[in-house]
Amino acid sequence: MTANKAYDVITYGRSSIDLYSNNIGASFTDIKEFGAFVGGSPLNISVGTRRLGLKSALLTGLGQDQVGDFILKFLEKEGVETAFIPRIAGTRTSAVLLGIEPPDNFPLVYYRDNCADSQVTIDDVIKADIGQSRLFEVSATALNVEPSRSAAFFAAEEAVKNDVPVLVDLDFRADQWHDPRSFGVTTRAFLQYSTLAIGTEEEVLATMLKDPDQIRIQNQQISAPEIKGNVDEAIAGLMKTGITVLIVKRGERGSSVFQDDGTVIDVPGFPVEVVNVLGAGDAFASGVIYGYLNEWDWYKTCRMGNACGAILVTKHGCANFNPSLEEVTVFIEEHGGF
Repeated sequence: MTANKAYDVITYGRSSIDLYSNNIGASFTDIKEFGAFVGGSPLNISVGTRRLGLKSALLTGLGQDQVGDFILKFLEKEGVETAFIPRIAGTRTSAVLLGIEPPDNFPLVYYRDNCADSQVTIDDVIKADIGQSRLFEVSATALNVEPSRSAAFFAAEEAVKNDVPVLVDLDFRADQWHDPRSFGVTTRAFLQYSTLAIGTEEEVLATMLKDPDQIRIQNQQISAPEIKGNVDEAIAGLMKTGITVLIVKRGERGSSVFQDDGTVIDVPGFPVEVVNVLGAGDAFASGVIYGYLNEWDWYKTCRMGNACGAILVTKHGCANFNPSLEEVTVFIEEHGGF
């Protein structure tokens, strides 16, 4: 895999200020104060891979506001390339509020009306020059509206033209789509340009969703709906889109790798006490990207991803708490190694 490029990975999509409850265990209506962090799946992955030692760049949009300044300051301190982040007039930088009620209740509220990262254009992609990266990572939420959707498809075309692998994080956020089924229709089309995909079992089901009775969303502000369906059939359907590898995140059960030759590899996770699950999947993806670009086998690669995710669920937030390479290495050694 070509190493002499400007960047190891360019990530594309959401960015936000994340306001996380400091009153862990309190219901959302009883929260007294929030801590201010940064977030958004592609932003988290750009930081996660950078802390592991990779050269990362983020392609997103920020408003001409102080929230955008807050995010840029953090990214620049981390060493993430910010040259491809336009400040878009007339938009607002996205925001997220999160309640933390371990182990399994994390109410999430998005503020994304007129958000800047949805206004990234084809011209912004041209400036980023996807061909200068070893890997292009995309959050499927970037496909929900124009112009970021067309920009994502254009970026994928550029990646394919330049032999740059495309990794899609399925990143299903039900309240960001006018119809949950449109997530699947659009994402399946995008996967035809892609090499790799990562998602939870629920996200895999959502990508193949056709019957509205399969999905139950109790609260449009909660991004993890209950989805009924046959996961194995959904996985088989996704593999027909043309991707070579699908990695399914299974929480404390670890992860599974499905390859286009029919091979399935189950990789055990790490038992830890959960504080906050949000962002764990992005930490997982960061570890997977690190292993993939270092040409590790899939078992070792996903073991690395599992460790990054396990470390993060013991923390308060997302990008701010991504582990360093040294921290992950020590954690894995303390838990039986690869």
